[in-house]
Amino acid sequence: MLCFSAAVESLRIANRMSGRELYTWTLMSETGEPVTCSGGIEFVVHSNLIEVLRDDTLMICGGINVQNSTTKRLLNWVRREARRGPIIGGLCTAGYALAKAGLLDGKRATIHWENQDSFSEEFEDVELTKSVFVVDGNRITTAGGTSSIDLMLKLIAQDHGEELANAVADQLIYSSIRTDQDTQRLSIPTRIGVRHPKLSLVIQKMEQNIEEPISPSMLAREVGMSTRQLERLFRRYLNRSPKRYYMELRLQKARNLLMQTDMSVINVALACGFASPSHFSKCYRAHYDTTPYRERGAQASRLPS
Repeated sequence: MLCFSAAVESLRIANRMSGRELYTWTLMSETGEPVTCSGGIEFVVHSNLIEVLRDDTLMICGGINVQNSTTKRLLNWVRREARRGPIIGGLCTAGYALAKAGLLDGKRATIHWENQDSFSEEFEDVELTKSVFVVDGNRITTAGGTSSIDLMLKLIAQDHGEELANAVADQLIYSSIRTDQDTQRLSIPTRIGVRHPKLSLVIQKMEQNIEEPISPSMLAREVGMSTRQLERLFRRYLNRSPKRYYMELRLQKARNLLMQTDMSVINVALACGFASPSHFSKCYRAHYDTTPYRERGAQASRLPS
């Protein structure tokens, strides 16, 4: 709901501040029936999936379990409308629907950080970035949340000038406008609450090498420390060993892949640096108190029909 309302409100305020109807919008759902967001609030829409004009901008908004919501009917409609040549965008997780329709092949794109692991595994022809939003030709994707504001401010500035875009930002009490060069997640020091350059560098290397983990001794050498010094650093600031922290990163990615893709458990294990399914299952159970197979089964039972 946040990324949806942030997009619409930015356009509404642009109309108000200019004193003219610069933008209009039509809300559509697959069936034309009202849509309920995950927060329980219902939206009345104007129509079902109708034809759009070449000069229109088509924005799709996605949330949790976007894979389950990306139906054949939706994909066929998006592909058909794409042939007319309009700008098509995906807010939050809806970049998945655009990629599934083949509209992002060979293009740069972004999606909410929680969905990046599964997205990159499924869509190898898309150049996935960590930006808050990406505009590549007539395709737009955002990371969700307040990134809709950043995107709309950019589009308003392009259409009607920086002065109006800044006036909209002021009305939104939005003082830190981001560009497509800004990344969506907090920096590592901010995330872990520790500002130690060598510790941040080691964690960055860990996050970049999930499929083929690097040994603690190698990580220590790469930042100019001994293995014992690295152990003490992790114990002091994170209350766990480097090996334990690395394992938690790998298991977190594995859980994302299990919940968001149909990859086999064996392939998930390999993608997260585990040599065997049995070792993966043992580590997963120790951390999450359930097995990968049960996790996937529980996720399937929670999905709406």
